[in-house]
Amino acid sequence: MSDIAIRIEGLSKSYQLGQAAAIGTLRDTLMDMARAPFRRIRSVLNREAKSKAETIWALRDINCEIKHGEIVGVIGRNGAGKSTLLKILSRITEPTSGFAEVRGRVGSLLEVGTGFHAELTGRENIYLNGSILGMRKGEIQRKFDEIVEFAGTGKFIDTQVKHYSSGMYLRLAFAVAAHLEPDVLLVDEVLSVGDLEFQRKCIGKMEDVASQGRTVLFVSHNLAAIKELCQTSIVLDAGSLEFRGTTVEGLARYSEIVLKRDQAQNDLKSTGWRQLTVNGEHGASFPRIAAAEPFSIEGILDLKEDYLRGALIFIIEDSAGDTMVHRYIESNEIQPGDLPSGRYEVRVDLPPLWLAPGIYTAYFKFLGHRQALSQKWNTFSSTEDRPRSERIMLDVVGDARGISRASLAPNVRWGLASVRMGERSPEERSVRA
Repeated sequence: MSDIAIRIEGLSKSYQLGQAAAIGTLRDTLMDMARAPFRRIRSVLNREAKSKAETIWALRDINCEIKHGEIVGVIGRNGAGKSTLLKILSRITEPTSGFAEVRGRVGSLLEVGTGFHAELTGRENIYLNGSILGMRKGEIQRKFDEIVEFAGTGKFIDTQVKHYSSGMYLRLAFAVAAHLEPDVLLVDEVLSVGDLEFQRKCIGKMEDVASQGRTVLFVSHNLAAIKELCQTSIVLDAGSLEFRGTTVEGLARYSEIVLKRDQAQNDLKSTGWRQLTVNGEHGASFPRIAAAEPFSIEGILDLKEDYLRGALIFIIEDSAGDTMVHRYIESNEIQPGDLPSGRYEVRVDLPPLWLAPGIYTAYFKFLGHRQALSQKWNTFSSTEDRPRSERIMLDVVGDARGISRASLAPNVRWGLASVRMGERSPEERSVRA
């Protein structure tokens, strides 16, 4: 028996802009067939008027193999083709060319909630949705209590789901899909479902699936979760396969793609920012930082105008886009007086940040105030500029023991004292965490 679970060869998918794909009645189909010859003639006459821009390639010539038991993260920007790839593997849509072969029972967590009926109760929808997903009645009955407990909707299980909040609805839908037992599991952005507590449950379920030796394709913008769960990765960009290999190397390649796009979208002539480096390492697109050690980030800021005053802002965000560090300082605290045009080296030195191991993004902002001459009134007014630098991704590494999934892990001091009869013992000892 082959150890290949998924084989993809020459896979491409294109979409025609403005092309309807509606399914009508038999009468509509017959009328459409009758008009087909005239459409072909009109198409030939208007062929020159059609431009290449009308065709969008969601995927183009994808080739790769995934082995049984492999946990693969699919990484890429919005529109890279990640969801399209999973929909083809799930047989939801057909490829334009090439083929994808999936061996074994397939479970898909793509469109969470598909098949739920608003007029049915939660209990009835569990059986309905479970059947749609390929679960047998006995399998649903055996897992029913576990599904309800996972979703946290026990009190409302016999209530029509149209009365559920959107969070309850999605939690129940995910809970049903998450309790499939497929050979190949396809997961698309399920970590956006529910609150933080439920998202942790989702990650835990993914870890359980991974530990059972099943093949998993995991699409997510949560790069920390990708790094934690996946041994290998696929990087897609504009429909093309850019990388296939280890997750750490894949994240580095993705960082390079993001950096290049960031530089292209933010014209350096207008922003003035360039050459962001970590610890002075030029060319490192995905620098590795030890969580317990200090580090520095530098950048070059070219000011083409004279500024009356300015401020420097340094920001670090986690992989979900939440701000972990936001430091603001007025420029006159560093250099007294105005800021004339010229080139400035900006550097921020950071102590051990207490960041938990994971993926983070860092960047600078400049907030500048300058005088601008109003041609209409021939007077000067204050104008504010807010140029932002490119983003650089950081791989924070270290001992994750005892951190759980928090983003911050301060190196606190613990106190331990034995207490007898309501009195504190004179002997205390502090333990460094």
